Amino acid sequence: MQRTWAISGVDLHLDLEGTRVRAALEAGLRDAVSSGRLVPGTRLPSSRGLAADLGIARNTVAEAYGQLVAEGWLTARQGSGTRVAARVDGSDADPGRSGDRGHTARHLPGTNPASVFAGEPPEARDRYDLRPGSPDVSAFPRSAWLRAARAALAQAPFAALDYSDPRGRPELRDALAAYLARARGVRTNPDRIVVCSGFTHGFALLCQVLREGGARTLAIEEHGLPSLPAAAAAAGLQARCLAIDEDGAVVDELGDAGAVVLTPAHQFPLGMPLAPRRRAAVVEWATSGERLIIEDDYDGEFRYDRHPVGALQAHAPDRVVYAGTASKTLAPGLRLAWLVVPPALVEPLVAARMLAERHTGVIDQLTLAELIRSGAYDRHIRRFRLAYRRRRDRLVAQLHRRAPRARVSGIAAGLHALVDLPPGLVEDEVIARARDRGLAVSGLASFGHRRTRRREALVVGYAKPPEHAFTGAVARLTAVLADES
Repeated sequence: MQRTWAISGVDLHLDLEGTRVRAALEAGLRDAVSSGRLVPGTRLPSSRGLAADLGIARNTVAEAYGQLVAEGWLTARQGSGTRVAARVDGSDADPGRSGDRGHTARHLPGTNPASVFAGEPPEARDRYDLRPGSPDVSAFPRSAWLRAARAALAQAPFAALDYSDPRGRPELRDALAAYLARARGVRTNPDRIVVCSGFTHGFALLCQVLREGGARTLAIEEHGLPSLPAAAAAAGLQARCLAIDEDGAVVDELGDAGAVVLTPAHQFPLGMPLAPRRRAAVVEWATSGERLIIEDDYDGEFRYDRHPVGALQAHAPDRVVYAGTASKTLAPGLRLAWLVVPPALVEPLVAARMLAERHTGVIDQLTLAELIRSGAYDRHIRRFRLAYRRRRDRLVAQLHRRAPRARVSGIAAGLHALVDLPPGLVEDEVIARARDRGLAVSGLASFGHRRTRRREALVVGYAKPPEHAFTGAVARLTAVLADES
């Protein structure tokens, strides 16, 4: 099937051979770009217009555009349409492969298939990214954020732009106190909230305060954030690992530790909640021995199968530090997190903050405060709670259909899923095969803090890809797990 269509007054011939129209359209557009017939910056017709010109379904064109955007051949921005992606001659560029098996695209002359765009960080060489730890940053609520920023700056006193309270701006602490009480059941007041530049920043300050207060040992879950043991060691604390079973961290192993870090609502990365009896046991451990619990509630707003479990902090406000973050609800680049601390810790934590970094960016604090007060923050979370639930459902359904021996474990919550590999597959080999397909994934081993019996599994961050790339990312993952060549 040979068709000709026009863009910007220039006729362009497309050779759409075969019965697979979408694959032929993708191949034709790739060839037009790689041969130079479509130069960088050229605006393509709308999906509706091209579909009419070619006499095919509009969805077919939209899907082809989406695939080529994901591979780096095209770019798409609201208001400016779909255009041929800009590339630098001689740079590392990898326009990638078609979403259809068996088709290999031709790369631009003089390019290396290790990277998509020049100037991007090294991980950008992976056209699809299913690593955990980040939401879909392409869905950041820019318009709502700009409205909130304008309103916040219009209302802010001049003094807000001077050196600020090391606990954070009062506007944000007021908004957070009300939001956390309403949405997560946290018991606090604004004076007990300290705003930090991300969870790791706040955790490092807490470790310092604990060590200065006489603690020597910090208990952590045997799987968790890779940065935790290093941050504890930097403060002079010895990390003690707690085993994890189907009920979460085995808190019977806490012993004489001075404090413990837990992810009770949704264990990271294994995915189970801390069982009620263990929640009660760890609170008893903390209150009876005047010890501290650090509750990392990194994705507590995102529970899909039932109402979210409330914060552990509510059961012992004087013994629990509650840690929350905007990194999962909005974007990691904001560098906004918060600690709700017991009254006795406020002064030493503020003193540590003064020595390390006096305060976080004021304008972003004011903007987030306005976003929360206006209700836009709640609306954004509700919208993406539904979106991420649908993504998780799609991931589970595709794994069941194409790689039925892979098993998703953990509750339906958060931004990631633990996928146990089918028998016979090795984690490192699966990650390498995924990389060959342009897909970045993380193995469970990279989140382990001690040598334990090997569990071959992937930690799949289904929230991270932009929506147009999600289908392609999951297709590559399921192909790898199905051991397709």
